[in-house]
Order: sequence, then structure tokens, then C-alpha cells
Amino acid sequence: MTTPLRAAAAASAALLLATACNSQREQDDKDAAADGACRGQQTTGITDKAIKLGGIYPLSGPASAYGTIGNGVNTYFKYVNDKGGIDGRTVEFVVRDDGYQPPKAVEEARRLVEQEKVFAVFQTLGTPSTAAVWDYLNKRNVPQPFVATGASVWGTDDKHPWTTGWQPNYVSEARVYAKYLKEEKPKAKVAVLYQNDDFGKDLLGGFKAAVDGSGIKVVAEESYEVTDPSVSAQMTSLARSKADVLLDVTTPKFGSQALAADAKNTGWDPLHIVNAVSASTSVLKPVGFKNVQGLVSATYFKDPADPQWADDAEMKTYKDALKKYAPDSDPANQFNAYGWAVASSLHKALDRMQCPTREGLRDAVRDLKDVKVDMLLPGVTLSTGSDDAFPLETMQLMRFKGERWQLFGEPVDTRKEFGSPEN
Repeated sequence: MTTPLRAAAAASAALLLATACNSQREQDDKDAAADGACRGQQTTGITDKAIKLGGIYPLSGPASAYGTIGNGVNTYFKYVNDKGGIDGRTVEFVVRDDGYQPPKAVEEARRLVEQEKVFAVFQTLGTPSTAAVWDYLNKRNVPQPFVATGASVWGTDDKHPWTTGWQPNYVSEARVYAKYLKEEKPKAKVAVLYQNDDFGKDLLGGFKAAVDGSGIKVVAEESYEVTDPSVSAQMTSLARSKADVLLDVTTPKFGSQALAADAKNTGWDPLHIVNAVSASTSVLKPVGFKNVQGLVSATYFKDPADPQWADDAEMKTYKDALKKYAPDSDPANQFNAYGWAVASSLHKALDRMQCPTREGLRDAVRDLKDVKVDMLLPGVTLSTGSDDAFPLETMQLMRFKGERWQLFGEPVDTRKEFGSPEN
């Protein structure tokens, strides 16, 4: 784990644990326990008829574009509830806004656990926010499944068994881009724009390690803070490098700004690679589709804007459900589809619980064997183990052409191709 992440987690844990674990709350958790074969396991937030889940998203602030993920999640659960729920249980999904601020995420996690009494905190978005709350949730033995961040630590850390990732980790994603450049531009000079936190550093570090010893060189780097008003100065500086590749490691607001700056600078025309978390057309559209032609990224789930999925049964179900339960939402927005896919993944894990308890969910998300989720790309499945908390490790490259992304090449199973992100 990187030092900043450790510091953020430690500071938040100190604040939380000093106030959160009094005897009354411990007694509350003890009272909500199973009997029979699951005797003593926690049943807070789950009954024979209902499951209460919580999620923490930036509905406001610099990463608010991600807020619609919670909308996609909620739509999935409403759809499932109308079909009888999950194993007969109706799902209630409580969403909290942290504004992409770790201290606020801490507050909201406490509210979800101590006031709302959720069964699990499903989906905390962002590396800083997730790092801020995972000590607390693991101390309280509250499942934190399928966090909305690809930091490699979620899968390599062995001290937080209640937390798991979902999307492909940033180190493996970086390796996919490095592999592509080695094949297509083996002498590439790369300029990198990255967010100055563990998210940005994870992907940048993975990329540097992957190209080490090759003809590809990182010739310029510029970072930004999430509190910065823009990245125009950083883009101007990177342009002076005359690099022929720009690796864009940003969240949506800054991704749009970087794309716009790239388009405006007619004297610099690098191959622009944008990381998956900013590849939604909602990020590209404000820049103008004509200005992002040839952009490269990678994905692992079906793009609702891609006509090849027009007759796909799951895509039809998703679009019909969004129209019914969230009619003001854009079905072509990939963040909505992401939410649907990750909620469907949790459904699969809940179905596999040996006990309908927090412990049962913790164990189920660590015991997934090639589980198919219909919104994922063909060939992409969920797999975890006792020593493998990376559910998704296969990605496919895509290029923006016209008004949509187009897949190209073959899916890359990063487990088989590169091994663990720790390697």
C-alpha cells in the first residue's frame, strides 16, 4: 500500500474508532445474530423479507459525473424487486453523498452503519474515500463489496477481508495500454497527466513498470489536485514535450478538460489514451465527438451506445428498466450501465451466500468461480479466491470513432498475461 493511502486510512481510522465502538453499539450488533447452522453470525440489515444496502457516491463536487452510477444500481434493484427480490428479499438501497471528500465519506459510512443499520456498504466510490472508511468497516465486520475504484490494494491487502474490488485494477489496466504501445508504437514517447492521489499514482506506476526496459519512454509528467479549477496549465506543459502519446489518468471533470485542451492545441497531435474511469461518452460529449476521434481506452462491460448490443437481451432489459424506473436518465451513459453491471454482480454474490449473514456475504464475494454477469463483455467473468480479491481482470481495448466506442483486438486476461499486480 502506498504511504498516502496508509496515512489517509490511519487518520480516518483513528477518528472513527475513537468514537464508534462503544459497548451499546457492540451489543446492538450482537443482538442481530443468526441461529441454527449460522449461529452467531451477523444479521443486521437482513431479514427473510428484506436487505438494506448502503452506497457512497460523489453526487456533488468535482467527481459528480460518477453519481449516476448509484442511479444505475438503484434501477437494477427496483427491477429485481418487481420480480420478487433476491431470494424473496426486497432490496432497499440507501445512497449518501460524500462530494468526493474522504472526511465526508467517513461521516456517511458511520450513518449507514450506525443509524441506517445497513447489511453492507456496497459501493464506495473513489480510492481516497474507500481508503478513508475501510478500516472502520472492517473493524465493525461490515461487508464492503465491489468498491468503485480500481486501486490494486483492494486485491492485494490481506488485512481487510471484508473489502473487495470489482473493476479491473489500475495496474493491470496500465499493463494493457503498455502492451498495446509495445505492439503499435514500440518507440513511443509518452507524456502523462495524472491525478495526484493513489488512483493516479497506481496507474502511472503500473505503466512505468510495464514499459521498463522497452523502447517506450515516459518523457513528461504533470499532476493535478482534485481541488484544481482546471488542468490547462498542465496540458500546456505536456505539449512542450512533443510526446507522441498522451496517457490521460483523470476523473471525468478533468478528463473533459484534458480532451478539450488537446483538441484546441493544433500544434500537438499525440495518440490520446484515456483511462477507463473517464471513458464514458458523458465525458467526451462536451468536448465534441469530432474532437475526440481516435481516442483509445479499455473496457470490460457492454457499451449501451454500441449498436452491436442492440438485440442483446440484457441490454434490452437494462434500457427498458431505466426507462421505467429512471426516465430522466440517459441509457447511453456508460456510468448507468456500470451501475447495472455491478449491482447484477452483487446479486450473484448474494445468491451464493451459504448463510444469509454479513459473514455469508463476506465469504461469498471471495468464492466466485467464473461467474457470468450478462452486462459484462463476452468472455469476462467474475472470479475470486481466498488469496485473490480481484473479481474482474479481463479488458478489451476500444477506439472512439464517429459517435461511439468501437472494440478492437482481443480481450486481454491480465491474470494469465501478466500475473498479479504485485509482480
